[in-house]
This record gives sequence, C-alpha cells and structure tokens, in this order.
Amino acid sequence: MKNTQLLLINDMCGYGKVALSAMLPVLSHMGYRIHNLPTALVSDTLNYPKFYIHDTTEYVRQSLTIWEELGFEFDAISTGFIASEEETRIISDFCHARAERGTKVFVDPIMADNGKLYAGVPETTIGLMRDLVACADYTVPNYTEACLLTGTSMGGEMSADEARDLVLGVRRLGAKSVVVTSCKVDGADAIVGYDHVAGEYFTVPFDMIPVYFPGTGDTFSSVLLGRVMRGWTLERATADAARVVRELIARNADQEDKSAGLPIEACLDVIDGE
Repeated sequence: MKNTQLLLINDMCGYGKVALSAMLPVLSHMGYRIHNLPTALVSDTLNYPKFYIHDTTEYVRQSLTIWEELGFEFDAISTGFIASEEETRIISDFCHARAERGTKVFVDPIMADNGKLYAGVPETTIGLMRDLVACADYTVPNYTEACLLTGTSMGGEMSADEARDLVLGVRRLGAKSVVVTSCKVDGADAIVGYDHVAGEYFTVPFDMIPVYFPGTGDTFSSVLLGRVMRGWTLERATADAARVVRELIARNADQEDKSAGLPIEACLDVIDGE
C-alpha cells in the first residue's frame, strides 16, 4: 500500500476541513501516496456568509498536459467538486483515457443536495457529470445527485425496490459500482449500492445524528476509497466509512464553530477502529 498512488481531484479550502483539506489527512494516515489537483481555491467553507472561489481551470489543463508528458501514473483517481464546464470536460477526458489504461476511477458527482443544485451550479453540469460517471469504477452520489443523474423524480422516501431501481439507473450510465448516500428506504436512513466485483446489491442502514458539519461526504468518500483500494468489499467499505463519519460527528457534536468542518487531524484514531 505504501507504493499505491492516488490522485485526488477536488477543491482546496483555505479555512475549514472540506474537500482536499479533509481527504488528504485521511488517506495519508491510511498509508497511501497522495497527489492532488485542486479544481478551485476556496477561501473558506461555503457555510460561512462570505467566501471566494478561485477557478483553477487553466492550472488543471496545464498540469494534466505536463503530467502526461512526464509519464506520471496513478493507481486510482478520485474526483469531487469541479468548478466550471470547461474544467469538467478536461477532467472527464483525462479520466476516460486513464480508465482505458486500467486506472481505477472514483467519482463523487458533487453538484446538489436537499433536492436542488448547489448555488451557482448550472443545469448543464448534470450532463457533464453523467459523462464523468460513465467511466467510473465507483461512483458515490447522494440521493439528490442520483435522481438528477438518472432523471428520477425526488419523492424523499423509497421502497427497497425503488432504491434498487435508482442504483440501477446510475449503473446504466456506465458506472460499474454505485453507492447512493443520504437515502430514506422504507422509512429508515440508509445507504444503498451495487458492488460489481461481488455482483450484489446491498443496503447499509445508519443512525442519523442531527448535527451538520460540512465535509462529511468528503471524509466518507476518502475512507471508502482507502478501504476499497485495500481490497475490502464495497459493502464493508461503505459500512466502515459510515461508522467513521458517525463517530467523528458524535465526538465533535459540541464544537462551537461547525462551519469549519470536523477537526480531522485530531481524530485520525477513529479510522484505525475498523
């Protein structure tokens, strides 16, 4: 695992533990060699009343061109927030090309939550994310994102059959394995998915803690990525990622400034619990 090289493509937040700021300590602690490509530089988490987002599309374009010329290789690529349509196309082309060469691609199609697109995210992003998901070995949309990707009506709650149909809809876009978070299945909080290696659908129930921290999805994706690359089944990796996030939230529920996200570096022992 020391020689397993991961490329994280996501935004970098200056103040607060979200995106790359959350993912880097988690995966470094797990023993991976980490490289990163910031899709945007963000002054602070978007939960504060003011923030600045600096688009790094040209940096991404030039970096990927140079990396190709230098022959840099990665065992897996993980994508998250992408700042512009042009940047999405550049990263999608890169991921499709690397997938053809055998690199594992993990896609978190960050664009929406709570039934709507994030502020400033155009409708065209949905189609661009579909193209990126098409080359994914593993994709981790939340319920809202899965519905937007598949054109499914958002009813809030689903039956077990409807949950399986939603997962199947994402798979039809081309993704091999799918994990849909933030679901309500038969009245209970759950994560639903399909593992293409095991050839099985699965449901992982979880107990919701009514405390909100930004960046928990990034932490979830990081743990899942790290466990899958270690050879865990997707269901087991999903359950452990949910455990880590829940324990982090429970441990820090009294934190005064929750907009800063979870203090990842001070809690890395949670990852070792397995």
